[in-house]
Amino acid sequence: MKIDSHQHFWKFDPIRDSWIDESMAVIQRDFGPDDLQPLLAKNGIDGCVAVQADQSEAETAFLLGNANDYEFIKGVVGWVDLRSPEIDSRLNYYSQFKKLKGFRHVLQGEADRALMLTPAFMNGIRALRKHDFTYDILIYPDQLKYVPEFVKAFPDQKFVIDHIAKPDIKAGKIDEWAKDIKALKGFDNQYCKVSGMVTEADWKGWKQEDFTPYLNVVFETFGPERLMFGSDWPVCNVAGGYDKVVSIVKDYTAKLSADEQDAVWGNTAINFYKLA
Repeated sequence: MKIDSHQHFWKFDPIRDSWIDESMAVIQRDFGPDDLQPLLAKNGIDGCVAVQADQSEAETAFLLGNANDYEFIKGVVGWVDLRSPEIDSRLNYYSQFKKLKGFRHVLQGEADRALMLTPAFMNGIRALRKHDFTYDILIYPDQLKYVPEFVKAFPDQKFVIDHIAKPDIKAGKIDEWAKDIKALKGFDNQYCKVSGMVTEADWKGWKQEDFTPYLNVVFETFGPERLMFGSDWPVCNVAGGYDKVVSIVKDYTAKLSADEQDAVWGNTAINFYKLA
């Protein structure tokens, strides 16, 4: 089974979704399951994981509603206030939803770049493990240096870095990012999504070879068994669209064995998120 491990749905709200500015006008509209389903079918992808884009429990409910209505949505990564003193009771509540697989916080937007290491946040992560939820790490490269300490503190918790931590592909910056990514090689509980790369490249002028050095680093660090394809649709539409995102990963993974390709295109995500 082929899985898109990272995509979004939303009903566009210019105030709530202010991060979608005029430079991203092409995605300033609603995107729902009926928009995604034909793209999955065209590319031979059997299911997806819907990931939060807004930091509210209303967002989690919205995604779960879509997942309930569409069988191809195999899992949901929602949002909950991990720093809340009531985190255990909220996770108890969410444990009833079979398709809710994990949670994410938009760490990349936090003024405190090391928020993941604060006691309240770490208490929330500790609670996730008790309920068998995963955690998606959404960060920029300047926050990668905090990840080893973060992940080491929770050896039984499953983590996945979204969008290969958003290196500056457009400017060709790789050295510092690569050093910090490679520092994660020894953590068996740390996975990575091969996603979100086109939006960090030159939106109008990227070439396949722009991504190769970055892909080399993540494949060397994590191996196919800890890497999973993600489209980051519909955000990817600002820099080429669904088919082109698929083609980048397909071209790169063509040299891998059949088992390794199966891992990247589905099995890693299925195992990580425990997808049906």
